[in-house]
Amino acid sequence: MNLKLQKELASKITGVGKSRIVINSAEADKVKEAITKADVRDLIDQKVITIKAAKSNSRVRARLRVIAKKKGRQRGPAKKSGRKTARSKPKDNWISRVRLQRKLLKSFKSRGLITSSTWKNLYLKSKGGFFRHKRQMLQYMEQNKLFSKK
Repeated sequence: MNLKLQKELASKITGVGKSRIVINSAEADKVKEAITKADVRDLIDQKVITIKAAKSNSRVRARLRVIAKKKGRQRGPAKKSGRKTARSKPKDNWISRVRLQRKLLKSFKSRGLITSSTWKNLYLKSKGGFFRHKRQMLQYMEQNKLFSKK
């Protein structure tokens, strides 16, 4: 039975492609008699003409990948795109380094391990980027005998 016209009308009414329109073969005679859009609308309401769900890409592999990433997989050097600075910003590194050095100096000053003039000198050095890290700062203080004796 040729139901091309009805399929086309149904696709125009519903706004989906003709391949997604499904006509109940048991009620094909009813559909054959429907020649206007109104008739086809009634058949859609009666569930004689139905619409298939839209096909979409499977997310199975994507979900598996997410699980693997949670376990720490798929994180090797080949997966990293962009420069080194894309993941850790130089400014953020600088801020954390200077904050750590200042905190250390503050604790030394409050405990009386360094004098105010030494503190000022070291504070300005850390501000100027003289020390690359905490250990270097401590080594500098030991070499130059900047710790005051109680």
